[in-house]
Amino acid sequence: MAIVTTPKKACAVNPLKMSQPIGGAFAFMGLRGAMPLLHGSQGCTSFGLTLFVRHFKEAVPLQTTAMSEVATVLGGYENVEQAILNIYNRTKPEIIGICSTGVTETKGDDVDGFIRLIREKHPQLARVPLVYVSTPDFKDAFQDGWEKTVVRMVEGLVETPAADVVRDPARVNVLPGCHLTPGDLDEIRTIVEDFGLKPSFLPDLAGSLDGHIPDEFTPTTIGGIGVDEIATMGQASWTIAIGAQMQRAAETMQARTGVPFRLFERLCGLLPNDQFMSFLSEISGRPVPLKYRRQRGQLADAMLDAHFHIGGRRLAIGAEPDLLFDLSSMLHEMGAQVAAAVTTTQSPVLERIKIDEVLISDLEDLEERAKARDCDLLITHSHGRQAAARLNIPFYRAGFPMFDRLGAGHLLSVGYRGTRNLIFDIANLVIADREQNHQPTLDSWRTTDAGLQVRPPQLH
Repeated sequence: MAIVTTPKKACAVNPLKMSQPIGGAFAFMGLRGAMPLLHGSQGCTSFGLTLFVRHFKEAVPLQTTAMSEVATVLGGYENVEQAILNIYNRTKPEIIGICSTGVTETKGDDVDGFIRLIREKHPQLARVPLVYVSTPDFKDAFQDGWEKTVVRMVEGLVETPAADVVRDPARVNVLPGCHLTPGDLDEIRTIVEDFGLKPSFLPDLAGSLDGHIPDEFTPTTIGGIGVDEIATMGQASWTIAIGAQMQRAAETMQARTGVPFRLFERLCGLLPNDQFMSFLSEISGRPVPLKYRRQRGQLADAMLDAHFHIGGRRLAIGAEPDLLFDLSSMLHEMGAQVAAAVTTTQSPVLERIKIDEVLISDLEDLEERAKARDCDLLITHSHGRQAAARLNIPFYRAGFPMFDRLGAGHLLSVGYRGTRNLIFDIANLVIADREQNHQPTLDSWRTTDAGLQVRPPQLH
């Protein structure tokens, strides 16, 4: 069992953590026609917007209440009112999601009270959902903001079904964690549909941030789950929660609608996907499709091929708790040793990571531990690239943000196919590093005999 500790540092150096408001806004981006709104200064929103745009390489909708020093002291009612009216009049959103920030939380703005007054004063807003989430950025992290926002969506948007409602046996709700990419959600959707089931994802980033180009420009999100579909999620037969962060949302869904849930803490690895396939087969009454039996065989073969290169490696991983648990567990099963682990916030899964101690800290501590424990591979988001260069070890990018590579939204690590691809990517990274820095290859090998240079034969 790992011990979770938080060092008492005066400040974070090269922070690993992304803030709660950004996580909350990210969740709202998985709703169709949504406009996330950060209640805080313009700088808070600009920073988050920059991260999203650099990560996805797409236009991202994100607005601000533009709190000044004076407005912060006197209260932000007028700023919230004006922001909501501007968004309503100019963008015609289906929903406005409001996330607080540190400055307005410190002041203690009663945003729920603001919303009631605004609705009374402006009856034209009656049909526009206004969902407020408390996400102060002086505590917790990106994953917590996502978790709280999804819970609020369930509380505020999902309707309690009538007592005599007939549930659809083919319909399932899927509550994905923030560690899953749009590519992951597309893969999960395909798997669920191949069992004859109809999934509703909340949030659905695969519909809004998968990189497709719309026919016409829209200032709000260009896809995702609609408010009308969210309202009927109580008619589903099951809820599937992916990641420990989604347990509270699934429990809220069950308490509100009576829909039972099954939690899958991870979908990366052989055994977790076996369990996922078995569950889908059980609730659908269908056998596992042959293509997934074949993909399972491919994954088993990939694990056999790659364990020669991954087994025995000492890893340093920095990520949000669910992503850290996902990656570290799969790589441990491949024979690697997690020698350094740093995360951003508390989670029940941290104690089950295969290491003596998990730090809630920053990338400086991750680098120091990776150096002290002679790690062979660094895994974290793009802010870890300088640390990997200083340590002179291979660097695998995972998590948010990933701004120095293309295709971040399409990375795949779930299902048999995603796990197979992830294993190949990491193993190939290790092989490339070994060829470049440690062992000669056919192209680089040279020898001399009696002063003559002998070259290896050319292969054709």
